[in-house]
Amino acid sequence: MNILVTGAAGFIGSRLSESLLELGHRVRGIDSFTDYYPRPLKEANLGGLRGSEGFELIEADIMAVAPAELLEGIDAVVHLAAQAGVRRSWGANFAVYTHNNILTTQRLLEAGKEMGLGRLVYAGSSSVYGDTQDLPMRETSACWPVSPYGVTKLAAEHLCGLYHKNFGMDTASLRYFTVYGPRQRPDMAFHRFIRALLEGGSIRLFGDGEQSRDFTFVDDIVAATISAVTTPEAKGQVFNVGGGSRVSVNQVIAMLEEITGNSAKVERLEVAKGDVRDTEADCSKARDILGYAPQVSLAQGLAAETQWVRDNLKLLREA
Repeated sequence: MNILVTGAAGFIGSRLSESLLELGHRVRGIDSFTDYYPRPLKEANLGGLRGSEGFELIEADIMAVAPAELLEGIDAVVHLAAQAGVRRSWGANFAVYTHNNILTTQRLLEAGKEMGLGRLVYAGSSSVYGDTQDLPMRETSACWPVSPYGVTKLAAEHLCGLYHKNFGMDTASLRYFTVYGPRQRPDMAFHRFIRALLEGGSIRLFGDGEQSRDFTFVDDIVAATISAVTTPEAKGQVFNVGGGSRVSVNQVIAMLEEITGNSAKVERLEVAKGDVRDTEADCSKARDILGYAPQVSLAQGLAAETQWVRDNLKLLREA
């Protein structure tokens, strides 16, 4: 297949692109290299892709590229590109989230409708559920996001559903639960925790640390996403994709202390606006339709990310 991956230079997008190439697919990537985090880190993500047979990269904003240039000859789209970050999505920044999360999704859907796109897989977020105690979260659970970021992710997911219902477009949406692993963005918690432990810095922890998450290793996310591209029965569906266990942030810090051999210095801060207390995914639908089953335990995944940070400390410091 010929597959367009948006956000191809990112944490998940680069790994997904590599996996698709390994499976014999051809990948057209697009990335706008926003200044959300340093470009050298994204360039490093592309190290195994640039020059690879079957891979091409468009450096541009999706809104600025003609639909034909994006989708000509493309069989399926995986739409990962988005403005990330719950805490930064308030105030004037909301315009950036609206542009990068909602408008780009609508543009891809409209272009796909006009050009007869085979399938669009949308990378959604568990943030759509909001701060609920109805655990585990199910695809049928109420969605009441508590951050502007979550609002934009839910709006884009709804757009996929609207284009499926009204125009028969082949769309599928995946609600990712807290993705981690090698190449994780520098603003994300595990990345920050590991660097602090390796470099002797302080871990800035929002809240008491008893908040819990369903953490999902990036390779498991990639596997579910590829299944969503290739499984006919995924058409028009929404799926939770989680890691299979709910763990507190304090437990994660203790595990990282054991992995690194260093003690954490924790600076406790107030709970950030828009953060939720707990997440836990019911992945039975993804299991039944996509054949999804997470393969990487949290201990294995934390060790892999820690090793990646160790190996790339020089780059991370210079970036």
